[in-house]
Amino acid sequence: MPKTALNPLKKDFSIRYQAKAAQILRGALPEFLERGYEGATMDRVARLAGVSKQTLYSYYADKDGLFTALVKEIAESKYQQVWTIPLQGKPEDVLRELAYRLLAEGQDLEYVNFMRLIMSESGKRPELAQVFAIHCAKPAIDILTRYFTECTELEIKDAEATARIFIGSLIHYLILQVMFHSEEITPMSEVRIVDRLIELISASSA
Repeated sequence: MPKTALNPLKKDFSIRYQAKAAQILRGALPEFLERGYEGATMDRVARLAGVSKQTLYSYYADKDGLFTALVKEIAESKYQQVWTIPLQGKPEDVLRELAYRLLAEGQDLEYVNFMRLIMSESGKRPELAQVFAIHCAKPAIDILTRYFTECTELEIKDAEATARIFIGSLIHYLILQVMFHSEEITPMSEVRIVDRLIELISASSA
């Protein structure tokens, strides 16, 4: 039988495999969020995911592998939601839309709690933070760097540094206001931070 005749079967297996893996990760997320890395167990993940322990271990050999896969999945998901929309149009409009999209996604409570978990574990296991950086932070910086480099309406001297300043300023805002619950201590509206950030970038390219 020609090899091409097996392709539909392989494709069907791949789809089913990915769907089951996603099902397991959906079950794992609330377990890790509620109990932390140390308190989470593979038995409870299997129950929450609605799979047998045998199935769970056939996909993820241990809790470390499962948690690492979950970090990768959430990093890629957030990257897709924020950064796959083409950066096209007037620079001011592009940057404003991007900023609000990043701020909106960064305030999702489940995502915020998971980021707290990653940071709490990163001291002992820095590779977890690196997984997130590889699959979300670095691609995001690369995309914005490329936009600043190619945008003829902006004359950015250091595209990569400017991309890091743009993203970093918004992440700092989210950390302070959302993760540190500082809305009343250091009040600042999203409009103010976004408008001033765009003004600074526009002025630096003038």
